[in-house]
Amino acid sequence: MDIVFASKHEARHVDWMRALQQALPEMRVHNWQQGTASCGAKLAVVWNPPEDLFIHEPGIEVAFNMGAGVDALFKLPGRPANLQIVRVEDAGMAVQMAEYVVHYLVRAARSFDQYAVQQHVGSWARLPDIDRSAWSVGVLGAGIMGARVASAVAALDYPVAVWSRRGHELPGIEVYAGRDRLPEFLARSRVLVNVLPLTPETQGILRRDTLSQLLPDAYLINIARGGHLVEDDLLQLLADGRLCGAALDVFAEEPLPEGHPFWSHPKVSVTPHIAAASLLSETIAQITGKIRAYARGEALSGVVDPVLRY
Repeated sequence: MDIVFASKHEARHVDWMRALQQALPEMRVHNWQQGTASCGAKLAVVWNPPEDLFIHEPGIEVAFNMGAGVDALFKLPGRPANLQIVRVEDAGMAVQMAEYVVHYLVRAARSFDQYAVQQHVGSWARLPDIDRSAWSVGVLGAGIMGARVASAVAALDYPVAVWSRRGHELPGIEVYAGRDRLPEFLARSRVLVNVLPLTPETQGILRRDTLSQLLPDAYLINIARGGHLVEDDLLQLLADGRLCGAALDVFAEEPLPEGHPFWSHPKVSVTPHIAAASLLSETIAQITGKIRAYARGEALSGVVDPVLRY
């Protein structure tokens, strides 16, 4: 069986190709390259794939995505109508997202950013003690990632709730489901964490009218996709004092352009899309397991609904 590996991230091509071929010695793994002849593959392993992947390899029937977000695949021209997309489920990403959220939540709630400023000016001054009840956390998304984030936050005794389109019961965590309950969810949240998949329905969900419904001095953490956030709305809400800060890992344009206001904004923390990396060994083990299951004709987990796009 022929498999094509396709990604615009070239830095680790050799590592990923070697790991795939070693894990699948009975199959042929080809590295996608611009301008080369089609290898006739029916399977593809992808991450942020090149725009002409399906034009170059029209016979692909299943695309195994090395991350949780699959929005890039839906944008590609020539995508076969019957293409099956299979995403990685966790593979070490959920705990990384939980670490990221806890880091920025605690920095805000414990005034560590303010203490850092005080250090630079040589000021020894104790700020008010934490009141966790004043830092209610709302997590947009209740899948594997959202559940792990919410559980980590709850373990630190912060009030936490999750919202999702359909609702998933999580032990000890308040659950809101459906568009009708989104305003209620926002109104009880001061820290809003976004881990939603990017779909036509969630595009621009982090905008003025939704963020304005949060509790006063709200804080935003976006670790999902840049397309969720209306950047100008966030800048205005920060300027108005409606939000006290934001931690952003994803952006509408990546890399974040030179001179963008987020780079120098005193209330914005910027990281370069690193909140959760697909760890090589865990990802390869999961993807190769799915490929073998497919070859045996077995049902696969992590299959993306082509309508919902997650």
